[in-house]
Amino acid sequence: MDYVEQRMAQEAQKPGEVSVVFFTPLNVILVAIVLYTLYAIFRPSTPPSFPRDPPAIVFRTYTPRTLLPFNGNDGHPVYLAVRGCVFDVSTGRQFYGPGGPYENFAGRDASRGLALHSFDEEMLTKDLDGPLDPLGDMTPDMLETLQGWEERFHSKYLVVGRLISVADYEKERKEQA
Repeated sequence: MDYVEQRMAQEAQKPGEVSVVFFTPLNVILVAIVLYTLYAIFRPSTPPSFPRDPPAIVFRTYTPRTLLPFNGNDGHPVYLAVRGCVFDVSTGRQFYGPGGPYENFAGRDASRGLALHSFDEEMLTKDLDGPLDPLGDMTPDMLETLQGWEERFHSKYLVVGRLISVADYEKERKEQA
């Protein structure tokens, strides 16, 4: 046994060989795990990313023809007009956009159809360059129904413009010039 003890004492006294004992593959893996854990705990966090704001909507004047492209097709927003007030109903795209129950009102003046609870194409103005529907033949009940729709739109959606006839638009342009 003296030989074994003597041999162990000799091995322990050798310089530089102690570091070889600490650099075993298992120790290297353990040190790497500890270092990675410390890095994960103390690394600087990335700043939070906020969603981009939707583009600003500018209040503008529309004619029936310039309102028509805003029907939700080809990535356009969905607008509709009620009594000359143009609303952005894009957040209700499932109702007013393509495939929705009110899709025929998108990009159009929906006043008469909403007042009569009718979604038929006959409720829409055919002549886009003519005068707007004056709604003169509406009964008080129909006007009350329309007012209810208008109040609902005002409470839920942004007003993005006003709808006027082509003749009124041309008249305003001449007055501004």
